[in-house]
Amino acid sequence: MGLVGIARMASESDLLEAKRDVEYFEISARSILNRTKPNMPFKWTINPYRGCEIGCKYCYARYTHVFMELDPQSFEEKIYAKAAPELLLRKELARIDRRDYIAMGTATDPYQPAERRFLRTRAILEVFAKERGLHLGITTKSDLILRDLDLLQEIAQHNTLGVHITITTVDERLARLLEPKAPCVELRLGAVRKLRAAGVCVSVFPNPIMPGITDSEESLDRLARAAKEAGAMSFGGGPLFLPGAAQTVFLPFVEREFPALAARYRKTYEKGIYLSRTYKDALALKMRRIRDRHGLASDAMISLRESDDGVGSGDVGAHTHARMPVQLDLPTLV
Repeated sequence: MGLVGIARMASESDLLEAKRDVEYFEISARSILNRTKPNMPFKWTINPYRGCEIGCKYCYARYTHVFMELDPQSFEEKIYAKAAPELLLRKELARIDRRDYIAMGTATDPYQPAERRFLRTRAILEVFAKERGLHLGITTKSDLILRDLDLLQEIAQHNTLGVHITITTVDERLARLLEPKAPCVELRLGAVRKLRAAGVCVSVFPNPIMPGITDSEESLDRLARAAKEAGAMSFGGGPLFLPGAAQTVFLPFVEREFPALAARYRKTYEKGIYLSRTYKDALALKMRRIRDRHGLASDAMISLRESDDGVGSGDVGAHTHARMPVQLDLPTLV
């Protein structure tokens, strides 16, 4: 039986460019606005690209390449830029309720390296800049968002706009291990400063918070302090969410880099892709203490969105993790 649906579209996509480790394609799209499940805090999502070159070891969205009959590892090796997103968006905005929240960057980073070449995110923002009364959020790990500061300011004048910068840790070496091609932490904090100075509402996401790796109170507190000093208005985070395709990459990574945690991770995620409600509640209390300590708001949209992810405790310094014992705040990952 031949390929059908999105798998067929991917197989027929035109190659735009190839580098040593990454191939870029253009894929046709039937729509650019994707409706979410009823329990989500936003009704629509936009992802200008399929796949993400940043290559975060924990990325939950690898399953989207499986839909295209591709290996989960190829999520960071085969990047698909959606064709003519601005034309699709203009048509689709005319049919949605202006009160609906639209989230950009929920599965792939809209400012990943491909955006420098193919400008799909900027094309979408140019459409939003001409609209009125929309509610829009953008999540990214990249300071490339500053390139579009002119459009963000224009959008914010006539719409509700929030930018969320993801920073999992202030430890640069650990960040490079977890997020190989993401801009360094200082560049991301610099983006927070410049966005806020320009009048854009900006938050910091420490997501996903990873059991035994980034989730000790000390680690999260350091990040919250840095976020506050950079001008972030809120700090919302939730635990690691690990679907099957993501497990095929992240669990071997944990075995290599955090062997003291490997058995507990495997045992925990054999039971399902989420961690327990007890564990999530403990994280929520920890995050509340940290926000109160630094005078940061809790963004309701952030808190709801993260509630389906997963969490643990313990801080491991970058590149000391293989040698140092790991102490968890909670007795188990589950």
